[in-house]
Order: sequence, then C-alpha cells, then structure tokens
Amino acid sequence: MPQQYAEKEKKPDQAMSQDYNKTLNLPKTDFPMRGNLPKREPDTLQKWEDEDLYEQMIAKNEGKPKYILHDGPPYANGEIHLGTALNKTLKDFIVKYKNMSGFCAPYVPGWDTHGLPIELKAMKSIGVENGAIPPVELRKHCKDFAMMHVKNQMAQFKRLGSLGHYCDPYLTLKPEYEARQVEVFGEMAKRGYMYKGLKPVYWCPHDETALAEAEIEYKDVPCKSIFVKFAVTDDKGVITKLLGTKENVYFVIWTTTTWTIPGNLAISLNPNFEYDFVKVPNGEIYVLAKELVASVMKTAGIDSWEVLATVLGSDLELIKTKHPLFDRDSLVITGDHVTLDAGTGCVHTAPGFGADDFIVCQRYNIPIIVPVDGKGRHTAESGKYEGMF
Repeated sequence: MPQQYAEKEKKPDQAMSQDYNKTLNLPKTDFPMRGNLPKREPDTLQKWEDEDLYEQMIAKNEGKPKYILHDGPPYANGEIHLGTALNKTLKDFIVKYKNMSGFCAPYVPGWDTHGLPIELKAMKSIGVENGAIPPVELRKHCKDFAMMHVKNQMAQFKRLGSLGHYCDPYLTLKPEYEARQVEVFGEMAKRGYMYKGLKPVYWCPHDETALAEAEIEYKDVPCKSIFVKFAVTDDKGVITKLLGTKENVYFVIWTTTTWTIPGNLAISLNPNFEYDFVKVPNGEIYVLAKELVASVMKTAGIDSWEVLATVLGSDLELIKTKHPLFDRDSLVITGDHVTLDAGTGCVHTAPGFGADDFIVCQRYNIPIIVPVDGKGRHTAESGKYEGMF
C-alpha cells in the first residue's frame, strides 16, 4: 500500500465520533428501550383484567346500537391450536373494532362441552374403550374432562388478548342452557313441527355413533365398481308395446358401493333423459341412458349392439324389476338427482343408505331397509352375507 494512503487511514475519522442522538428531535417517554414482550405482555393483560377493561368498555357504550357476534364455540377437548387461535383472534378484532366505532358489542365466550370429540379424548385419558364403563360414569368423566379444558382454553384465549365476559361463559352442559333447549324443543312440538320418522345419517361403526355431515371429509380411495342387471317382471305394457315382448329385458345399474345392494328397493331414472333398449350379441336387451351406451359397452367389452327403441325416462316409471339377490321387487322410479356423469343412467337406489335415495323413495312410499347393524356388519336381511363387514 502506498505510504500516503496508510498515513491517511491512521488519522481519526471525525464523522464517526459525532453523537447522532443530539441531532435528532426525539420525544421524551418512559418507554423502555427494549420491548421484552414475553414479560410485558402478561403484565399488560393482567392489568386489563384487574381493571375489568371489558366491562368498562361495554358500560361506556351502553345505549349505542347493538352489534352481537354469535360465536360458534370451540370444543373443550384439548389445548387450543392454530385454527382456534386464529378464529378467536379474528373475532376479537371485530368485537373491539365495533366497540370503538359507535356500537355496543358485548361478547360472551362459550364452549361446546358435548359430543364425540370430547367422549373419545375423555375415554382415552382414563384408558377405557367405548362401552367399557356405564354411561353415567362416562358422562361424569366427560364433564370433568371438558371443564378442565374450558379452564385451560380460557387462560390461553386471554393470553392472546381476547376480551369478553369470561367470568360467566355459556357452556352447553350448564343446566340452564340445557333447560332452554328443552323449552325450545317443547314449543316446537306444541306447534306441530316434530314428527317421528326415519332418515339416513352418517354413522361411524368404530365408535357406533352418528356423525354430523360437517364432520365428513371425502378422499379418493380405489374401489371396485360393478354393473348389475335387474330383470323386468312387470312392464305395465310399455315394453311389450315397444318390442313385442318384455322377456330378456334388463335395467342395468352401476355402483361403487357393492355392499349396499342388499338394501336396493328401486332403480331411479331421470324423467327427461332418453333411454335406449340395446340388444347385445347374447340376445339380452339392456335399458341404458342414450349418452352412456357407448361407454358401458366399452367397459363390458361388447363390440356390437343394436338400439331397438328409445323412450324418455318418464315413460318407464313404475315398471317392476326383480332384485338380483332376493325374491322382491325393485321399482323403476324417476328423480332429478340422476345425472350422466358416470354409470348407466339407471341409478341403484337404496333408501337406507343415502339422502337422495331416501328422499326420492319417500315420494313413492317405498319402505326403508337397513341390512347392517351399528357395528357395520350385515344382518339377517342380507341373506348369505350376514356377518360380513
């Protein structure tokens, strides 16, 4: 390095010795230089609670237009997670914003303290399987388990800065809450809104309990599908008029739920679709939706066929066919739920196994058969398949 530059570097930098704090116009505050949030946040939240900040806020807004946030309560069955934390935080934003913008927005937190999610974890916590202890004892364990997590979650929500009437939350197990439910149910019964009937529900054979539709998540699972022929037994004169005979005529259904065949009581067609009577080389005649004939033939490996006649689905209503397994009828009915997405256009209909099937069969006064028990095993109504899962 040249000598003149080396000497320059040894000289002190006058600019570096400047105290920049004196050149800035900064406010004088008591704020500490460090945030130290892990310690300061709990102190701040405790101050809010000691001062009863929520109640002060509501009292100040008394008389202003009401804004009520109806909160869907979390399950009291564990620690809060990212989902419950985000949910509670976003709702807290809304309540605080409304209280600061001209509304009186009270917030009463609550917890769902009933249901399968609590039962399962409560049983796991005491190391028992479903049905191993009497129901009354199980309910006691569930209550204790739920109340423990109400307390824990309440502390965790407060730690997130959530404000609300935490001193008296609504809990679904409170006697007054349950009594109010009974009152509402009773009033509905008085007005004639209640009736006893049947409907298909989602069912868990492992826990032997009903599942809410919102709890069902579907995933793609490889399965075997089947085509099934239902021979015509009573054509109401329709097919005989078209073809000169009803012999050797079959309605063909397609299903991915083979195990529901014992519950079949009908075949649904779309009244507005066209259906072909298709004769194949072995002499059988199949009833198929016109748009699906080619795909069905390809799947079945049938290279040639002849369309003998075409009619609307509504023309075939109330024709009777024979169930492929049992000595009973399967009635041909119509419904708008039938689509051309897949299959044959002739939909296997088992009212004990699906909502669409149930609804369409109600219109025809078709009874319900559910040939499986609570454990998911076929009953005697399934004939030789009794006991199969």
